[in-house]
Amino acid sequence: MKLKYVQPKKLKILILVFTGVGLWGIGFGLFRGSIDDSGSMNNFMIVVLGVVNLFLGAFMAYLYLTQVRKIDPRKDSKYKRKK
Repeated sequence: MKLKYVQPKKLKILILVFTGVGLWGIGFGLFRGSIDDSGSMNNFMIVVLGVVNLFLGAFMAYLYLTQVRKIDPRKDSKYKRKK
């Protein structure tokens, strides 16, 4: 599967956001679940969505580590003709 090139700065920000929110969601869901004795489904869903965010962060890290920038010589400034 071929994916579009994404700038590394944007990927780094997405990695930080997804990982941070995922860890916060898991921690908050488990903490709230330990306080609440009723065993609510809401706490479970917060933890599940935190895990989903962690997986998205891992996917962004995979993209960051594996993507290769292809330079088009027609668009590169050193190959442009001077008038």
